[in-house]
Amino acid sequence: MKSAASERSEPADSIPTAFVAVDLGATSGRVMLGVVHGDAGAERVELSEVARFTNGPVEVPAGAGTALHWDLLHLWRGILDGLRAAGLAARERGVPVAAIGIDSWAVDHGFVAADGALLGNPRHHRDHRLAGIAEEVLDRLGAAEHYRVNGLQTLPFNTEFQLVAARDDAVWPLTASIRLIPDLLGSWLTGRNVAEVTNASTTGLLDATTRQWSQPVIDALQREYPGLGDLRSRLADVVEPGTVVGHLTDTVQAATGLDAVPLVAVGSHDTASAVVGVPAQDERFAYVSSGTWSLVGVELDSPVLTEESRIANVTNELGVDGTVRYLKNVMGLWVLSETLRTWREAGQEVTLTDALVAAEAAEPGRTVVDIDAPEFLPPGDMPARLAEAARASGQPVPDGVGQIVRCILDSLADAYRRVLAEVTRLSGREVDVVHVVGGGSRNELLCRLTAQATGLPVVAGPVEGAALGNIVVQARAVGALCGDLTALRGVVARSADLVRYEP
Repeated sequence: MKSAASERSEPADSIPTAFVAVDLGATSGRVMLGVVHGDAGAERVELSEVARFTNGPVEVPAGAGTALHWDLLHLWRGILDGLRAAGLAARERGVPVAAIGIDSWAVDHGFVAADGALLGNPRHHRDHRLAGIAEEVLDRLGAAEHYRVNGLQTLPFNTEFQLVAARDDAVWPLTASIRLIPDLLGSWLTGRNVAEVTNASTTGLLDATTRQWSQPVIDALQREYPGLGDLRSRLADVVEPGTVVGHLTDTVQAATGLDAVPLVAVGSHDTASAVVGVPAQDERFAYVSSGTWSLVGVELDSPVLTEESRIANVTNELGVDGTVRYLKNVMGLWVLSETLRTWREAGQEVTLTDALVAAEAAEPGRTVVDIDAPEFLPPGDMPARLAEAARASGQPVPDGVGQIVRCILDSLADAYRRVLAEVTRLSGREVDVVHVVGGGSRNELLCRLTAQATGLPVVAGPVEGAALGNIVVQARAVGALCGDLTALRGVVARSADLVRYEP
């Protein structure tokens, strides 16, 4: 493995080059082909989707109950098919595939045996067995001391809590390697195992200042939970975005029709890639990476590890080029997608377009609930949960498609306002504009409500912020682009259709 950072040179003018972004979300996976065009300093990315496949939790019997898993083998097949499609599309355009990068959601992981075999499909972070684990772990380790090292927001599914829950599993003694989802898939593509830092920073086991695994945190966990054994030996060495991990194996080349293309470690946490994909230039910006989850925050040069930050439950996730993503998770459009699913399964087919039209016509601000309340985390009947939250807070119960969807969007915009006020106050970072990237940037009503709630202009787009951020980091790593994050974001801005909403 090597980092290309020290080998970058000025890119050649007007030589189109193709890059492949594997972008995995909680409800779908995409394989995107990005062709970099243009002379040095004026490059843009022509982005096209060449493959899409479903993703989501799979509930299976487990003991006397059930467990939620990811169908990783389905994702693997989708990736291989997508890489084959990307190679064909690149050849049709007459451009070579120069690199591949993978980004995905965070915290979840697979257990791998010493012979490289996957020990079952990874658990889903919404699995019910995690209830109460975070509180127990932090009570034993000391929440304040823990935060001063990892700077991580307490969420019930952080990797360290999942590992504590897994220590009595039958496969745990057989586990030689713990691999986060993009690292696991990358190891199957190349035969090389690494831990990319932006995703590793969501585990709770990383030192937010040194950007390396924290042996004191690992030692403390092992002391309190001896059944964990030697955790550090099961974790690969940390690498930064821009590192060339390895090249496609012979088996993968045969399955995809690609040559020995390099895999580049990008910001493998999809939010890290999405923040690279924020088309900001010389401006003081905040961001909302809006999808199944919404991540609301600012970009910093160093973590904020104060007690006030911990109490506010703000996280310091690591970003590309030594940056810190100082942010909070907001429940996001998960609540809306689960609402649509609930109606669909009840025989009421409501399209997203129809839902948004009805919400536009509904009374504004009628019912605003705490969209981050724990009852909205697991799958289930969201309309019923919204009704109960409204009753508990003494507000009108939303009834009908328009009122229910308007309640969700008003509540999301209010959460964005509240979180943005927190992160700017605690970090001291002033903000002049909010950039919304990801699928939620297409939700015109939500973007307008966000501008109204925050009192700041909202710039919406790109929709495929994570894929663009993924691709520009790859391109810089192999010398097709150069420059700092501002330069990469300039490429993104030239590649995207942006819409501005005034408060």
